[in-house]
Amino acid sequence: MSEGRLEGADDVVLPFAVEGLDVRGRAVRLGPSLDQLLARHAYPDAVARVVGEACALTVLLGSSLKFEGRFQLQTKSDGPIDMLVVDFDAPDRIRAYARFDPERLAEASANPRTGELLGQGILAMTIDQGADFSRYQGVVSLEGQGFEEAAHQYFRQSEQIPTRVRLAVAEEFHEGGRSYRAGGILVQFLPSSPERARQADLHPGDLPEGREAHSLDEDDAWVEAKAFVDTVEDHELVDPGVSSERLLYRLFHERGVRVFESQAVREECHCSRERIIRMMRNFSADDRRHMVGDDGRIGVTCEFCSRVYDLDPAEVEAEVAGEQAG
Repeated sequence: MSEGRLEGADDVVLPFAVEGLDVRGRAVRLGPSLDQLLARHAYPDAVARVVGEACALTVLLGSSLKFEGRFQLQTKSDGPIDMLVVDFDAPDRIRAYARFDPERLAEASANPRTGELLGQGILAMTIDQGADFSRYQGVVSLEGQGFEEAAHQYFRQSEQIPTRVRLAVAEEFHEGGRSYRAGGILVQFLPSSPERARQADLHPGDLPEGREAHSLDEDDAWVEAKAFVDTVEDHELVDPGVSSERLLYRLFHERGVRVFESQAVREECHCSRERIIRMMRNFSADDRRHMVGDDGRIGVTCEFCSRVYDLDPAEVEAEVAGEQAG
């Protein structure tokens, strides 16, 4: 089954392949890294669960990058959670931030679905390889669906790769309080013959009456792989006693699953004083003067990690001038 070292640990993403079905994929487990990320903001449980799902999906997608770039997942919508941003800096750093309306959140149902909390809007997935390369962005509509279906929609319309995603988030209660865990699995059909991976056209939405939408029989290997993934239960993705290796063996052992070297994942923000100063260059001198508080200082709080930067206005002006001169 294995190639490389088995981990069975938290905060890792594990690539795998099932050659008998022509599929490849990744499984992710997030534990302390996710809990630390959520603890920085003390999100209500419903928001924490949505952020956890988004983080698991972002790691599944971002960990496929073969270069040191950034994969970003961002939502803008009209639901109680009107904005969510998750950054994955390859190969292993993640950070996230969610903005929500407490009053509207309180009006939501007792156990709201992710789609209910996001509402209507857009989900954007962006790959940024740095200043020397063009950014790539794919956008899908949010129409009350959750992240799983949004990911399926993204791959149908943007990548044309048959893909199946499962995500789950859970709480652990212990003497010290509670903590969060998240997990996910992504499986993609990548046969050597592109014809085998063809999918039906997207529904046009305005077919004349009596006309049927284009349909296409799926490859038997992909039908089988999807059926296996659809048997995954939430607890199998987050249970500390069910490692990713064990789950993959249950799903695909008859077809011969092979796992590769796992990659650790850590929660870490990349904000810094230097980045804040560079950001200040985007504001006019007058705008910067209006940032000075009653105490004569400029306070800047990073929305991702909640770190507060206490800056001397005179030092800021001197450093901004130096940056502009350089």
